[in-house]
Amino acid sequence: MPYLSIVIPAYNEENRIGRTLDATFDYLESQSYEGEVIVVNDGSTDRTAQKVLEFKTRSGDRLRLIENPGNRGKGYSIRNGMLEATGEIILFYDADLSTPTSEIVKVIAPIADDRYDIVFGSRALDRSLIGTHQSYIREMVGKAGNWVQYLFTGLKFRDTQCGFKAFRRETARAVFPLQQIDGFGFDPEILFIARKQGWRLLETPVRWNHVEGSKVHVIGSPLKVLLEVMTIRWNQITGKYDAGADPVKAHHLTRER
Repeated sequence: MPYLSIVIPAYNEENRIGRTLDATFDYLESQSYEGEVIVVNDGSTDRTAQKVLEFKTRSGDRLRLIENPGNRGKGYSIRNGMLEATGEIILFYDADLSTPTSEIVKVIAPIADDRYDIVFGSRALDRSLIGTHQSYIREMVGKAGNWVQYLFTGLKFRDTQCGFKAFRRETARAVFPLQQIDGFGFDPEILFIARKQGWRLLETPVRWNHVEGSKVHVIGSPLKVLLEVMTIRWNQITGKYDAGADPVKAHHLTRER
């Protein structure tokens, strides 16, 4: 059983996934523990899947490719990968590797030391760690989104949208089956569920660079996220996050290659 599982969602990432896998396995091969990498292909129409399969000549069974039934969204992809992962600690990050692998220790060490159950990277706690910034409009939209998020969820974290989050395995097994949101708004939802369940959460500053080619539309995507965040409160009211609630079954619809 691997110590660390890394889940990478991918949609039309043929130009970046090879470099990301190179960096990921360079990191894992420098560690003393075993690791696995799971790429979740979200209905890509390019050669993303082929690029991942070609990489297996280096990685062997340490690399798994999971295929979604079509383009279902980042949240859907993350849930599938997290529930398929077998590591003691499970980390997910974006295919553009906007946070470098050198930051992995920041989010897994507090879990390994049994101080926290979930540790997630933040771009807001130490702005000096940001190399290449997003556009001014993106940053302002993000700040407004944090305010709306707090209004509807009560989450006091400075940055829930950074795609660099690590979970203790048993925590992931408890949280992700209750995740309802398949789009980009899943990040605050899983933190909301985790807080409701009483898990220990830590937001920690990480290095981050804006990478061109983002799948996030500067206006449309944040508005969709805000609408999804508003559903979190409704899901709570209707009991979808309660113990004993019916788990989401979407992850059983995937196939592995």
